[in-house]
Amino acid sequence: MNILIAMKQVPDLQQVRIRDRKPVLDDVPLLMGDIDRSALAAAVALQEAAAGKKIVLSAGDGNLEDTVKEALAAGADEAVLVIDDRLRDAESAFSARALAEAIRRTDDVGLVFFGEGSADNYSGQVMSRVAGLLGWPQAGYVREIRLEEGKAVLTRSLEDREEILEVDLPAVVSVVSEIAQPRTPSVTAILKAGRKPKTVFSLADLGLDGPQPKAVETLDQLAPQSERKKLVLKSVEELMDVLRSKEKP
Repeated sequence: MNILIAMKQVPDLQQVRIRDRKPVLDDVPLLMGDIDRSALAAAVALQEAAAGKKIVLSAGDGNLEDTVKEALAAGADEAVLVIDDRLRDAESAFSARALAEAIRRTDDVGLVFFGEGSADNYSGQVMSRVAGLLGWPQAGYVREIRLEEGKAVLTRSLEDREEILEVDLPAVVSVVSEIAQPRTPSVTAILKAGRKPKTVFSLADLGLDGPQPKAVETLDQLAPQSERKKLVLKSVEELMDVLRSKEKP
């Protein structure tokens, strides 16, 4: 049984600047999100006790082949990618269709892992959409997974209780970051990552080359508005007075 780990390339949020309340993404590097990296670590640990492969699954533009090397170095055996410029910043419904079609073309899939939300939009929609398209059972916010014969036993923490679920395989799950600590790849693993197998689909390969209606259109993305206090100080003494006043409880 193979495990697919869906990972999304996102901007490095530590390097995103805000200008006029809008994110500036020029020259910001792309990487895999932290929760996706935790999902990969959980899949690696789970599959170490079972036969099968850990396969990273992703959809995006031409930068994806470079970004996915991070996941291959961190324990994935191979990658299944859907690459097309139209998938850059694609809305959730379109991304889900592309991923579901790629899953259908991958052999012996037993589990598909998603992070509970992507690091950029955090909509949390794609997992449920993929499960619905495939007709597979789904569960969200999973923090522990145990495999049994033909089933997965899942533990998830909700606001007021802990749930233990049993689902038939194949299934789709989203996991929380607490499920596993992301692995830091060794230098050797990084060097080997570029030689691991990759299967690359285009949208045409998946029968998705025609116009795709948008379920949701993002009109704008704005950072919260903040007010800054402006103080004009004419001397060092005035500055010291301000600093002393802020130290008082």
